[in-house]
Amino acid sequence: MGLDLTERSPELLQPLSDFDRENNLNLTSIIKEGPEEKLKDTKYTQPAILFHSIIALQSLQKLIPVKPDFVAGHSLGEITSLVANGVLNLKDALYLVHRRGEFMIKANEGTPFAMAAIIGLPAAEIKDICQEASETGLVIVANYNSPEQTVISGTEEGVNRACELAKERGAKRALLLPVGGPFHSPLIARAEKWLAEEMDKIEFRQSSIPVISNVDAQPHTDPSEIKSNLAQQVTSSVLWVDSVKRMIAMGTRLFLEFGPKKVLAGMIKKIDRNIEILSIDTIQDLELAKEKLDRL
Repeated sequence: MGLDLTERSPELLQPLSDFDRENNLNLTSIIKEGPEEKLKDTKYTQPAILFHSIIALQSLQKLIPVKPDFVAGHSLGEITSLVANGVLNLKDALYLVHRRGEFMIKANEGTPFAMAAIIGLPAAEIKDICQEASETGLVIVANYNSPEQTVISGTEEGVNRACELAKERGAKRALLLPVGGPFHSPLIARAEKWLAEEMDKIEFRQSSIPVISNVDAQPHTDPSEIKSNLAQQVTSSVLWVDSVKRMIAMGTRLFLEFGPKKVLAGMIKKIDRNIEILSIDTIQDLELAKEKLDRL
């Protein structure tokens, strides 16, 4: 989780230490020492990923000036992107995603739930499948990840029925996901309200660098619109395919991804193979990115 980056620049750990102290947590220790199961708890996972992403960005900025034309992130990554464009400071963002993780787990009112990745069917067909399966139990599209992969979320009955229908209609795979809640679905509507209340306590600054919102795939700079979109995002579909296409249509030719696992790079390549992507996860990635950017 970015520890090799902090070995080179130990001062990057200070915001995380401050976050732990102010919120009576031990995320620094969990990132360094585990246990892994605890790190997989959403309320820890979300701030850990955000922190990793931001220190990767800051590490690159120490080596070369980087100013984006647009910022975007997938689900919790949208909050990360707001640190990158200066709308949020890192301290507030860490607090916000920690609370967001708690809210998204607690909001479901005891309804048996599931999420699943459907691979190999067009998104429009999966949306139709969700509508049909909702006669059994609520299920909606949670994430439009790529032309080949769409994630669904909802009641256990609804998701299982949608998986059955997807396989009947030729899906390559319908894979249930190990998750702590029915994320990006109406089943966690209370989390949207709670998150909106938390955001009212935090300063969202104006930025000249637009964020591409998950909920409408449009650029936004107005803080009130950004806050509203972030709240809606908890229960809405993540329009990642449309967001990437929007940035490409507005002239983006190079994407820089910061954080673990290089997941978004894989999605973006499936959306448009002609786009160049640099992913910064480790020190090795950092040095490679600097070499490539120096040549631009």
